[in-house]
Amino acid sequence: MDVQGRWAAMTEGLQSLVQFFPGGHEGLLAAVSVTWSLYIAVLAVWIVLQKRPPVSTLSWILSMALLPFVGYVIYYFFGPQRLRKQRLKRMRSQSALYAHADFASLRETAAAAPEALRQLVLLGEASCDLRVSTAARVDLLVDGAETFDAIFDAIRAARHHVHLEYYIYEPDGIGTALRDLLVAKAREGVIVRLLVDALGSKRLGRRFLAPLLDAGGQVAFFHASRIGRRVRPVINFRTHRKIVVCDGVIGFTGGINITDEEDPRARRDAYHDVHLRIEGGAVRLLQMTFMEDWVYTTGEGPAAVARESRHLLPATEPGDHPVQILTSGPDNANEAIHRMYVAAIHMATERVWLTTPYFVPGEPALMALTSAALRGVDVRLIVPRRSDSFVVSAAARSYFDELIAAGVKVWEYTAGMLHSKTMLVDGDCAFIGTANFDNRSFRLNFEVCAVVYGPALALPLARQFEADMRRARAVPTRRRQAFLPRLGDATARLFSPLL
Repeated sequence: MDVQGRWAAMTEGLQSLVQFFPGGHEGLLAAVSVTWSLYIAVLAVWIVLQKRPPVSTLSWILSMALLPFVGYVIYYFFGPQRLRKQRLKRMRSQSALYAHADFASLRETAAAAPEALRQLVLLGEASCDLRVSTAARVDLLVDGAETFDAIFDAIRAARHHVHLEYYIYEPDGIGTALRDLLVAKAREGVIVRLLVDALGSKRLGRRFLAPLLDAGGQVAFFHASRIGRRVRPVINFRTHRKIVVCDGVIGFTGGINITDEEDPRARRDAYHDVHLRIEGGAVRLLQMTFMEDWVYTTGEGPAAVARESRHLLPATEPGDHPVQILTSGPDNANEAIHRMYVAAIHMATERVWLTTPYFVPGEPALMALTSAALRGVDVRLIVPRRSDSFVVSAAARSYFDELIAAGVKVWEYTAGMLHSKTMLVDGDCAFIGTANFDNRSFRLNFEVCAVVYGPALALPLARQFEADMRRARAVPTRRRQAFLPRLGDATARLFSPLL
């Protein structure tokens, strides 16, 4: 059929449709208007009931009105959905876990907190219900090579269990090496549990995992979709955590995933990142975080966990370094990591040195940084010159002018992709973890962060921050931008609630 014939057929079909409506064309238009209005009304009620910030709510309603069906698809995949069934399931798994006395005790006992930071410690404890603990040793690990070597050494020495939780686990060089080591430990009789995010680790297939499963290792995918891991309706609510626990006494967390992208031995353009190694009682809180996620994901019964509790939570002597493990996620409206960042910045008297790959702050965090600078605190920020997200980089630049106007000193890291997530407050409070300084980490994903009080981490973190500054370019006080780049940055900022 030629183009003219197709047009005639379509016109005839439309005329047939019009005949079904009283009043002809006017009736059809009225029906469309009523249907559209009902569509917008129903979706508006749905979005309003999410109880999100007013600006975000209105933005979503307007986008749905302008893009009736496309907007719905965008909202369904990227919108601020609520955990309903997942939250109830998580609450049940947590209750089952805490029914055991050894796990319940982690919420009841606490180490002595630094007196000057007592209010900050209490905020962290109240926000995520985990008490401050201590570590016998804390080590800052810089970049993938040092981090992977330390993790592999700890796994080789493990005698009872190895627990790993990662957002990204790639079946590449370092991923294969780690899998083979886990296979060897499983064959020795060591319990191996590997929990990965179904979205971040989508390339992890059955063939790659088969040797580990055949050796007796256990693998689970966090928030896997019922219709397959490669087509999934939930973009948010990922586990962005990176946790390794060996025998309950050595633990790791930080920003480094299992991928050659973070291994300078495999790639010259590897990400620059940092990680933390902990020994002592604070590892029990990392263990607690992992077990919550594992029981939630797998449904493993409390009886099985109780049989292992003596090995999962071994008794430890108090250490010299107070450590607080913070957890946050969409299942807890307290936003513990977000609150702690903002509160620590407000309490700073000397310095706030922040490193983050994704800087898209909300109003409370932005106000805290600018207020600290205005009252004379040395506030410094390092972000990548170019991150792995063009939109995020553009959105971050849109904040530079108001930060600099308040006295914040901003640097752009130029020696590759900066992936570190750290903050140093004065000389006795150091943050290192998995959370970026953005809405997605603070509200939409499951994150973990370690706060180390005292100089044990603060001193090496300060040295590393100064080393990163030497590989960065200071953003000038008077920035000159052409119109189009300035418009692009401002436009990217409109998407801040989604980034």
